Amino acid sequence: MEFRIIKSPSAGTLDILKQRMKASAVSAMDGADAVGLVQGRMIEMICAADIAEKAVGVTVEDVRGSCPQNMIMIAIFGDTSSVESAIQEIKRKLEEGKKLC
Repeated sequence: MEFRIIKSPSAGTLDILKQRMKASAVSAMDGADAVGLVQGRMIEMICAADIAEKAVGVTVEDVRGSCPQNMIMIAIFGDTSSVESAIQEIKRKLEEGKKLC
């Protein structure tokens, strides 16, 4: 899995995400001052989304794309510390060698 955190995303970055998300999911960006991006296999992304939402008060949305390797990306929206905590919790579960979910 790959992880990135964008603190205070620019309007252009948010526009790119809006174009790749369902219209009903765009409201997840409202009030979010950070976005965490996580990319991996579908099974990992579903479990990672579950971990993130259970760990802290964040919203997780699917980001559609066209990746020939069938990689999936999720976006984690929230305040900076919550997004960082969610990603750290996902990484912690991976390092423990446990199943993600």
